[in-house]
Amino acid sequence: MNIILLGPPGAGKGTQAHRLVAQHGMRQLSTGDMLRAAVKAQTPVGMEAKAIMDRGELVSDEIVSALIDAELAAMPDATGAIFDGYPRTRAQAEQLDELLAKHGRKLDRVIELQVDEDALVDRITGRFTCAKCGEGYHDRHKQPATEGVCDKCGSTEFKRRPDDNEETVRHRMQVYRSETAPILPYYEEQGLVSRVDGMGSITDVTESIDALIAD
Repeated sequence: MNIILLGPPGAGKGTQAHRLVAQHGMRQLSTGDMLRAAVKAQTPVGMEAKAIMDRGELVSDEIVSALIDAELAAMPDATGAIFDGYPRTRAQAEQLDELLAKHGRKLDRVIELQVDEDALVDRITGRFTCAKCGEGYHDRHKQPATEGVCDKCGSTEFKRRPDDNEETVRHRMQVYRSETAPILPYYEEQGLVSRVDGMGSITDVTESIDALIAD
């Protein structure tokens, strides 16, 4: 299976992608991760991308396509791909179709994790982690058993991400809607789009995705 996971920041895409990797042996292809890896490895594409990013410019579709082309070429035929953060435009969606066809593949599903914006704001703005071990907590849904003490490691230091505030979260939602608007109709025309309730438990969301993949 080759799928695209869509959903705004905080919808749980990363969590679900990790589960798909663990349970089905799929490969998560995140354009951000691939760019960082190519820059670190100093590949020709990576060096070109670094020069562009150092100038404060956006990396071109051609460079992103070259990264994905290389990843697909290196993947065993039986390994499914999860595309995360790509495509974002109709032109990229059309490029992805060409790349998949080049490697004897096709896109099977576009799965959107649907969320309630107000509930998502609550989910994100309330979260915090142990500064020592990274264990996750939430103001309303998961407090430490002993106030101020991490359940996992006993540390008394916690931290929050500075961008986990309501204004930033709502802006991210707006950006997501504007970015996905161009590609959803393209995939809906092909009958590839399925939607999952992203507000359920992690396990419930996983089961819904598994049912779509098995269909």
